[in-house]
Amino acid sequence: MAKYSPPEQPKGMQIFDIVFLIVAIFAALWLPLRAGWAGASKSIDAIANPTWESLKQSPAMVEQWVKLGYADAASAHNIIQNKFHYSIDWLELIVMAAVVIGYFVFVFRASDKEYRDVIDEKFNGK
Repeated sequence: MAKYSPPEQPKGMQIFDIVFLIVAIFAALWLPLRAGWAGASKSIDAIANPTWESLKQSPAMVEQWVKLGYADAASAHNIIQNKFHYSIDWLELIVMAAVVIGYFVFVFRASDKEYRDVIDEKFNGK
């Protein structure tokens, strides 16, 4: 019985695969930030006449803010009070879950077909 040897991919295609994956990962991480779907929050929880105490900063934290160049609470206010306000859109969550589940079903079925082809090739359809 012949030993199974998988098809070999040319070096050029391996390099193309690597570059494609790096670009795809970069786009998947960068595009939501650029489109405004993620990253910075949309609102700041404003405090009138902020103090370090009203911003809930300890003396050690204040010392670090000063080292970063924020000499008073007013200058650090927008950074400290820039909070994420999460809300769930149930329709988007359901659509995303359906897409992910559909993708895994596709991958499972495609892998099953590939696996069966390899077994048929190795064992001559037995």
